[in-house]
Amino acid sequence: MAPPRVTRKKGKGAGGKTDLRPDRKQFKRHHKEDAAAEQGDGNGERQQSAAPGSAALLAAASDEADFPRGGHSLLSKDEMAEARAEAEQDFEREAKKGKGKRKRSGGESSGFGVDDDLGILFGGATTGKLPRFANRITVKNISPNMKLWGVVIEVNQKDIVLSLPGGIRGFVRSEDVCDIALQENRKDSGNNLCAEVVHVGQLVPCIVLRVDDDSREGKVNKRVWLSLRLSLLYKGLALDGLQEGMVLTAQVKSIEDHGYILHFGVSSFSGFMQKDDKEDVKTERRQLMQCVVKAIDKTRAIVHLSSDEDLLSKSTIKDLKGLSIDHLIPGMMVNARVHSFLENGLMLSFLTYFSGTVDIFNLLNSFPSGNWKDDYSKNKKVNARILFVDPSTRAVGLTLNKHLLHLEVPPINLKAGDIYDKSKVLRVDKKAGLFLEIPSPTPSPGFISIRDVSDKDAKNLEKFKEGSSLRVRILGVRNLEGVAIGTIKDSAFEGSVFTHDDVKPGMLVRAKVATVEPFGAIVQFSSGVKALCPLPHMSELEHVVKPPKKFKVGAELLFRVLGCKSKRVTVTYKKSLVKSKLDVLSSYADAKIGLVTHGWITHIEKHGCFVKFYNGVQGFVSRSDLGLEAGTEAENVYHVGQVVKCRIINVIPASRKLNVSFVISHNRIAPIDTPKLGSIVSGVVERLTPAAVVVSVNGFSKGTILNEHLADHHGQAAQLKNVLKPGHEFNQLLVLDTEGQNLVLSAKHSLINCANDIPSEISQMHPGVVVHGYICNIIEAGCFVRFLGHLTGFSPKDKAVDRWIEKLSDAFYVGQSVRSHILSVNAETARVKLALQQSMCSSMDSSFIQGYFLLDQKIAALKYSSNDWARHFGIGSLVEAEVGAIEEYGIILNFKDHLDTVGLIEHHQLGGSSVEVGSSVKGLVLDLSDGVVNLSVKPELIDSVRIVGKKKKRQRAVVADLELHEEVNAVVEIIKDSYMVLSIPEYNYAIGFSPLMDYNSQLLPHHHYDNGQRITVVVGNIPSSDSSGRLILLPKASAQYSSLSDSKRAKKKSGYKIGSLVEAEIIDIKPLELLLKFGGNLHGRIHITEILEEDSAEHPFSELRIGQKLTARIVSEAEPSGKSGKKFKWELSIRPCIVNGEFAQKEQNHTTNGIVRAYVVKVDKEWVWLTVSRNVMAHLFLLDSSSEPSELKEFQQRFSVGQAVKGRVISVNQEKRLLRLKALDNQCTQPNIDETQEPKSSVFGQTKQGDIIGGRVQKILPGVGGLVVQIGPHLHGRVHYTEIVDSWVSEPLSGFHEGQFVKCKVLSVSRSSEGSLRVDLSLRSSNLIRDSNNSRLDDLETCTSRIEKIKDLLPGTEIKGYVKNVNSKGCFIMLSRMVDARITLSNLSDEYVENPQKDFPVGMLVHGRILSTDPSSGRVEASLRKTTGSKLEKLDDISYSDLHVGDIVDGQVKRVESFGLFVTIRRSELVGLCHVSELSDEPVVDINSCYKAGDMVKAKILKIDETRHRVSLGMKKSYFDSDLTADTNDDESALMDISVAPQMVEYHNRNLVHRKAEPRASVLPLQVSLDESEGSDLEDNISNTCLEIANGTEANAKKSDKQLKKEARKQRELEISAMEERALQEDIPQTPDDFEKLVRSSPNSSFIWIKYMATLLDLADVEKARAVAERALKTIIPREEEEKLNVWVAYFNLENEYGSPREDAVKKVFQRALQYCDPKKLHLALLAMYERTEQYELADELLDRMTKRFKTSCKIWLCRIQFALKQEFKCGVPEEGRSRFELILREYPKRTDLWSVYLDQEIRLGDVEVIRALFERVTCLTLPPKKMQFLFKKYLNFEKSLGKDNERIQLVQQKAIEYVQSSLPSQDNS
Repeated sequence: MAPPRVTRKKGKGAGGKTDLRPDRKQFKRHHKEDAAAEQGDGNGERQQSAAPGSAALLAAASDEADFPRGGHSLLSKDEMAEARAEAEQDFEREAKKGKGKRKRSGGESSGFGVDDDLGILFGGATTGKLPRFANRITVKNISPNMKLWGVVIEVNQKDIVLSLPGGIRGFVRSEDVCDIALQENRKDSGNNLCAEVVHVGQLVPCIVLRVDDDSREGKVNKRVWLSLRLSLLYKGLALDGLQEGMVLTAQVKSIEDHGYILHFGVSSFSGFMQKDDKEDVKTERRQLMQCVVKAIDKTRAIVHLSSDEDLLSKSTIKDLKGLSIDHLIPGMMVNARVHSFLENGLMLSFLTYFSGTVDIFNLLNSFPSGNWKDDYSKNKKVNARILFVDPSTRAVGLTLNKHLLHLEVPPINLKAGDIYDKSKVLRVDKKAGLFLEIPSPTPSPGFISIRDVSDKDAKNLEKFKEGSSLRVRILGVRNLEGVAIGTIKDSAFEGSVFTHDDVKPGMLVRAKVATVEPFGAIVQFSSGVKALCPLPHMSELEHVVKPPKKFKVGAELLFRVLGCKSKRVTVTYKKSLVKSKLDVLSSYADAKIGLVTHGWITHIEKHGCFVKFYNGVQGFVSRSDLGLEAGTEAENVYHVGQVVKCRIINVIPASRKLNVSFVISHNRIAPIDTPKLGSIVSGVVERLTPAAVVVSVNGFSKGTILNEHLADHHGQAAQLKNVLKPGHEFNQLLVLDTEGQNLVLSAKHSLINCANDIPSEISQMHPGVVVHGYICNIIEAGCFVRFLGHLTGFSPKDKAVDRWIEKLSDAFYVGQSVRSHILSVNAETARVKLALQQSMCSSMDSSFIQGYFLLDQKIAALKYSSNDWARHFGIGSLVEAEVGAIEEYGIILNFKDHLDTVGLIEHHQLGGSSVEVGSSVKGLVLDLSDGVVNLSVKPELIDSVRIVGKKKKRQRAVVADLELHEEVNAVVEIIKDSYMVLSIPEYNYAIGFSPLMDYNSQLLPHHHYDNGQRITVVVGNIPSSDSSGRLILLPKASAQYSSLSDSKRAKKKSGYKIGSLVEAEIIDIKPLELLLKFGGNLHGRIHITEILEEDSAEHPFSELRIGQKLTARIVSEAEPSGKSGKKFKWELSIRPCIVNGEFAQKEQNHTTNGIVRAYVVKVDKEWVWLTVSRNVMAHLFLLDSSSEPSELKEFQQRFSVGQAVKGRVISVNQEKRLLRLKALDNQCTQPNIDETQEPKSSVFGQTKQGDIIGGRVQKILPGVGGLVVQIGPHLHGRVHYTEIVDSWVSEPLSGFHEGQFVKCKVLSVSRSSEGSLRVDLSLRSSNLIRDSNNSRLDDLETCTSRIEKIKDLLPGTEIKGYVKNVNSKGCFIMLSRMVDARITLSNLSDEYVENPQKDFPVGMLVHGRILSTDPSSGRVEASLRKTTGSKLEKLDDISYSDLHVGDIVDGQVKRVESFGLFVTIRRSELVGLCHVSELSDEPVVDINSCYKAGDMVKAKILKIDETRHRVSLGMKKSYFDSDLTADTNDDESALMDISVAPQMVEYHNRNLVHRKAEPRASVLPLQVSLDESEGSDLEDNISNTCLEIANGTEANAKKSDKQLKKEARKQRELEISAMEERALQEDIPQTPDDFEKLVRSSPNSSFIWIKYMATLLDLADVEKARAVAERALKTIIPREEEEKLNVWVAYFNLENEYGSPREDAVKKVFQRALQYCDPKKLHLALLAMYERTEQYELADELLDRMTKRFKTSCKIWLCRIQFALKQEFKCGVPEEGRSRFELILREYPKRTDLWSVYLDQEIRLGDVEVIRALFERVTCLTLPPKKMQFLFKKYLNFEKSLGKDNERIQLVQQKAIEYVQSSLPSQDNS
């Protein structure tokens, strides 16, 4: 705390006694009970939990406290002295009065509980009169601008809850959380902002914004609103006020590459914190974090900070001049000293001028005893953290809590409501309460306020003794202090609900009504927990407008708990729920099928309703499970809020889906009696409802016909509904759907006629087909079309109409009959896309208008009792009538015999004649509808009847002359709403009817016609002999029928035959055939295979449309097939070869191995059925469809009906006309089929060796039995245990399971003696590579090859295999499916094997080497011993005397080193060294990429040293080529000690030592494989004689130069030999003890250390090898940088091989090495290791880092470029690589190293013409002689590698000679 802001003078204290008096005076008016709230009463917790005793606390909190506000005095010195004197007198008087009162009260109050000091925030200095009590924050004295320290206990979406000192809870709104979000003006910042800024358990400083009072029922609830905004917390903070070591709270403003930009809420400075590699928690933007100031850059106004936890917990603020109270932020740590003792704490002084208090809950010891003051002494130095700061009173609260000092939240594992029986009393404070130790899992401090000791008012604590035990119930927790607040009242242990955690959904509770609001009632349990009873749950009534009278404040009622979420409890008073005896459903997991329970309805929709249960569980009741009677709606039976009894019928807990039913009984109609979807039934009308017609079906089933399903036409449905009466029978009704026991029916004429074609499942829908349906819903985006059941399709808005329309509801109505064109079908998502455009869906027949007239007749028959008038007024007949009236719209006529019928003659039908009222007229009947007869008196129409004579015969006779689909000219007579009446002058004015609309265009504008207009129409339907029939004429524009010319209007009798060409029209498109009409009324069909030629389009119907005209040829008569087969008489074809050529019937014969094209008919689980032609079917088995496992998994999804499939015939069944096919694909198709091979009836003959086929794991055999794989319907193969995976792994079967699809290769096919077929398969990926030209195939086969023949095994060859069987004498191991090896007991291990079956179980992977082989008997002996024992069988007795210089020997590479190869000479144990310089005539850049251990090589003996047991070998091609001279007289060739193999010091891991990182003579210096300049070492190591290529005699010109090079090479080899002798001397170290002696003598030799590591790896002791590496790094002196570098490289090579995980282990060693070694060299070494081990992704990442770190290094950039170029050739597109090489070489044409890499990559690809062209380009360049020599020699070697093409070789030699000749003169002149 700071003193009052007055001018300080020398020699005077800061503040004093007078500073306190005004504060004391202002508080004298407060009641003594306000101060009786003792410290630690925990009112903050009880206010939240509403525990017993909280009512008293809330009442106590009702009084507002007027607290003093400190500051600078405005009085003069005299006025100040006067005021002080007066205040002193007042204070003394008040003190005397207080003493008297205390005496009269009998000593009831004491200093701890009632003095005015308690609750007063003391802000004075440490001089003058001291307060009695420590500062304490309560809800009464908390005020705005107060700064507090708190801990986050809740993070919600819109606010944060903090626990403050004293247990008070504070709330932070989302807009007060972050300054950065406000600056960015984020509107959605509240969604996730709170969780981004803080987390639960975080300690944060905050500032009080305001304290709200919420007074209800005489109680005061205060809510404290806080802010975390740093702009308020650090207001006024400047850069000068900061100091190093100060702990600040900052917010992450942005995250940069190297650190974080921090924000402090002020604009004068910002912060930066560097990233730490050891960060455990990820730092996010806007996160609030604590950090300590490390440095201050005042020039740039930047503060450098750190978030190190140790530094944070130890940093304290220092005393600086000008430090004010505004600089004190909660959470800062200060150095303080004990100034004095208070009754409930300590007073501390800190930072010279400040003082603060520590209450008893914030002492060092969390368990304060009665003698707690003994732990402190005056002036004792302590560390304390600031707990709160009040700027108004200048009060400061401190804490000594050890957890808070370390910035940790005190741990406490207690929760409200818990009961602890043996809580120990630590201290009894008679005026405050009891201090306890609560025995939770870890003892926790507790406190019981004196008010919570007893239910009575007595506050006598004398009966409680220290050390006694109590039964305590926890009321709440002070999170910041780590103290639990408890109670021992008897009432606290009564009742079932004490806290919110005790509330369980469904439980019955009694509660009192606390308040009644319009939205519901707040009720309170006896424990104080409050709950809400929503208004709908206050009564059983349907609409509860206001709370019932029973809900009066104070009334006690019985409720049932609905749920409890986030301490919000809801209850219900509905009697049905409260008195329910059924089980309570409170979670989806409790929902069991068949469970009956109560719920209440929350929402009602047309298709069902939603029901809610306890704890938020919600279910859905479909319409069929509502138990509704037919024709009734759910909203008429149920209401929202109604309590219903439900039965669970389906539940999916994971997706929280619940289906329930209101039908409790399980009785259902037997399925056999229930009509199926799509069936036609009859029904009798039972009753009519406003929305539907209820009918009885089959006498017992109920059905519903919705109003919109009574008719296709929009207007006729209402007409029919008006005339229907109970008892009327519907002869034909279509079953659309079922709703429980009710049927959903339709009387639509369109749906009934095509019931068989309406789909009910998505599998029945095929693209391109037009089907009938009805609109079930219209939304803005489109229309939903329903078919049978719940099958629904969707038509987007742009596909619904041809022209744009604003609202689809203006074009369609719900229930409208439509024709829909299927655009696409997605079976996986069950989505069907449709088109409703009239251009695609117009009906090609007269069904719409025919249905209209049929229903019109039905309505007339129901409306009029007598139907004689309809027969009397026949269409086209003459009738006589009397003129009744003349109106504007026409002449009204009356008929004498039919009084209920009215006639109408429109004015334009008078034909120029005039009529008068009462006169009689005779007219021609044009139309009759709904009791109205339309007549015409036109002379031409009247005369047409008189010509014929009898009226009824006239119409039929004329119509008989018409032909279906004939085009005629007609005249418009009458235009009505839905149709128009026409007359045909050419056919004696026959009367016809033409529709104005179609199914999909009922609401759309139709074409406009005028009366008397002449139009062309097409005959759509010719009426039958029935007089009621009508002639239907279709407008030509919509009909799209092919017309018949006038010359062909005569009837065409059947003059067609097989082979005839016809003009046909498509009337429908099915998935596998076209339906056509031709020749009048003839029908035919075209099979899908008769559309196009083979190898044409995949979808033959893609270009065809309904109504399209085709020229087809009749190929056969159709065979009747079912219902539709009788209709189609002819089979046609439109294949070009049949239509254009001469037709000849011939039977197509299919043979085995033939290629056919077929179309999918049906897809089963394992078979696809196809059609090859009209008469031939085929089927395709699952495993024959592909060889790829991913495609086999999606077998059914890959094929759809109508899809074209091309396959090879593998069997033919002539009787059934059935083929078996195998799909043609890149994997399973044989490139060449032997056509001469005799076809086999069995499919077994089609399985050949080498086939790549698909299979399915049938069985996993035990042990090493392998796999049984199904490869055909009845054919299985076996996969050997060694043929499962490529690599040798311990459990090759681990990744397989039965039923898994696999890709396999047929290794062999054979038949047993019994005739059964045996197929051996392989699943190895190397066998599945089909492309033999793949450049990596050879390498892959080398790495993964299996030994197939015993003769390929040589003694000493290293092998791997699996234990096949084992016994006491040894075991057999499987090397491959063809070769097994025997291992005797003595050769199983170097150590004694007690139990072979246990140590070598069946299936174990072992490593060993071959001892001997016997191909004749098939025996192979092997050993698993690492060293050769005395019992080892001897190899051929070959000694050094048997070897001669110049001999050519075969051998096997034993080990690869950077300086050469160790080769074991065949049939011996002698080992020779082939130096790297003797490997090839060209320089070897990377020896590891050329040779590997185990490779078979041919070598020439160059030198033998029997005394030293050394043999020098050479492998240059020139040694074996007679055309070139070989130099074998090199006396200084490298020699190597070659004793028996076990005595060699081997490198177990050839990758352990970086091949270019050792400075010793035996190890080449550290370098990279890429050249860094034009004059690289690669060029220096090239052979020095270009003339040697052209002519041997010309080599003498450079003889002296060659001699110099040879001398240098000899000197280098001598150094290698000397190093070997020095390192090994005579005794080769074999044991760790031997190496220990060597490293003591040569501690700085990396050569010895690395060999030591290798020896330990040979012994499989990886940990010791690591320990040796660590010793080496510590032992080698710092100045030996190269030696240390070698060890580091060996170390991370070791981790690359044995680290786990490998990448992380290498990275850790590499990071350590960077601190000691040259970074550039180390990066290059790591890069070389990555390239050598083919870790290209890591190499690429490393190069990216290297180019950033070593931006100026030419070598690094060359590495980057050459790596990228190589990768482009290896893994990318070669053309891209070529273009990049060309681009670089265009700028640097003299870079020989780039030319060499370019040539190597092209040689790898193998395009000879490209390679030769590149050599021709490069040899034409003008380069130095050495470079040209290298290029010519490379060219010559390439030509020799292709074979003995002497012409090309001579050509290269000639070019070399020409170059030499052209260069000699220039050299002479120079």
